[in-house]
Amino acid sequence: MTVPPIQRSAGLRSPWLLDVTLGLLVVAALPLAIVTIPNTLSVVAKLLPGGVDQVGLMRTHGLALPALMLTVPLAAVALRRAPVLHVLLGGLLLVALSDAAGGFAGSELMVGAVRVLRGVGAGMVVPATLAAVWTRGPMLRALWVGVFSLSLLAAQALALWPLDQASSWRVTLQPYPMLTGVALALAGAYVIVWILLGRPDGPGLDDGERSRLLLAVVPAAGIAALGIATATEEWRAVPVMLLAALAVAALLALASIGTAESRTLSYSMVAVGVVLLPSAAQVTMVEMGGLGGPGLKGLWVPYGVAGVLAVAASVAVRRLARPSGRWSAPLGLLAMVVGLCSVRLMVPSASGLVLVVPFSLLAVGAAVALTSALQEVGVGAAVFGLSLGLAGVLAGFLLGTGVQMSMLNGVSSAQELVDSFVGALHSWALVGGFLVVVVIVLAAVTARRSAKNVSQVPCAGPGTPVVAETDDDDPPAAEGAASVPSAGAFGQAEPEGDGEAGPLPAVPPQGHSPEDTASS
Repeated sequence: MTVPPIQRSAGLRSPWLLDVTLGLLVVAALPLAIVTIPNTLSVVAKLLPGGVDQVGLMRTHGLALPALMLTVPLAAVALRRAPVLHVLLGGLLLVALSDAAGGFAGSELMVGAVRVLRGVGAGMVVPATLAAVWTRGPMLRALWVGVFSLSLLAAQALALWPLDQASSWRVTLQPYPMLTGVALALAGAYVIVWILLGRPDGPGLDDGERSRLLLAVVPAAGIAALGIATATEEWRAVPVMLLAALAVAALLALASIGTAESRTLSYSMVAVGVVLLPSAAQVTMVEMGGLGGPGLKGLWVPYGVAGVLAVAASVAVRRLARPSGRWSAPLGLLAMVVGLCSVRLMVPSASGLVLVVPFSLLAVGAAVALTSALQEVGVGAAVFGLSLGLAGVLAGFLLGTGVQMSMLNGVSSAQELVDSFVGALHSWALVGGFLVVVVIVLAAVTARRSAKNVSQVPCAGPGTPVVAETDDDDPPAAEGAASVPSAGAFGQAEPEGDGEAGPLPAVPPQGHSPEDTASS
């Protein structure tokens, strides 16, 4: 008598459980990583002990962002060998270790070590979460983009929230220990579900992607050195702005490497990184209660509305926009320009509800641009663009700092100080809007040149083999290999286009790579 094989329960064979767990992990871990960026120690300067170098502590507190931006490309390279889960868990454990060590920090050296440790952990979490959602459903990728955009928008406010009525300056070193525990618990649950589902494979990076990622370390290291130098020495406003502008130009030059699709994503990432968090941070500081604004309590509704709209816009673009709809990325960047214009018109405001307009335009514009651009690239190009975007965050902070320095020079009264901060914000909004417009034009020009070069390729004559143009992330098809239908994320065959069956083409289409299959 033949004994039938033991069947696993339907729950363990259903991929939705893994997707739900991963989605919750992204919602918890990604903001936890991005909130590492702001330097908030100056807000609790009155709580610092008198026997320590307060200026030195504030400078070392800012080491987290350089550590994060240098870690992102290196962590992405590590994903070639190490499983995504190992990198993600390692990053969360480092963040938890920095939380524990932050309670004992009492010197400039210890504060610097804790912040560097946290920056390294956060730099591992951000690319690992992107790689983790890459091989799952497309909606998870849209969720990642929406949460990433909201995290950049609200990072300054989230970093300031635990400092309200704080009794110790060490709160800045361990702002959300409970959220860290929740993220670790979700990561543990994700590991269990991942094992029960048969350890689904994650995305892989080839040698070409590894070279580009290592190349991204070069401008990141230069910008990090510039940020540390300007924090430890007295610099004038003009040199800081010039060097920051050169750093942005270097990032855009590096973003020009690769295919037309990867360039669009890299340009969008640089624009979002340079503009979104530095702009939102200045708006948040201007809207503090001491400067006449509503304070943090009046900002949570605009942040919440902007976050919901950003996630919804990302999902809508992923579901409705065509993969070749390259109009969506510049349209999203243009929405960010409108958002910066509204900052000049609406900030400062005594009512926090008015800020729904600029916050929503900035967050939704970033989500639309990044979601649209991510549809056309592989995971290697995605983490490469992410590396450039996070390096752009520090470049944007340096550029905004230079603008503030020029406006605050010669201030002699409290009212002049407030007016100068507001004037610096308005000037920065103008600079940021101009920069995003330059990125839109640059992306359009390079895309047009690429299309022109393709159109100038001579047509093949009779008997001449035709070589299809492929993306850098797709491996070349073997000669004579038979074409196979595209498969879904879990092996089921999926129809092309809108899902309607149509006549078979005369020549079977080229088979897709497993990476493109998973992201379809």
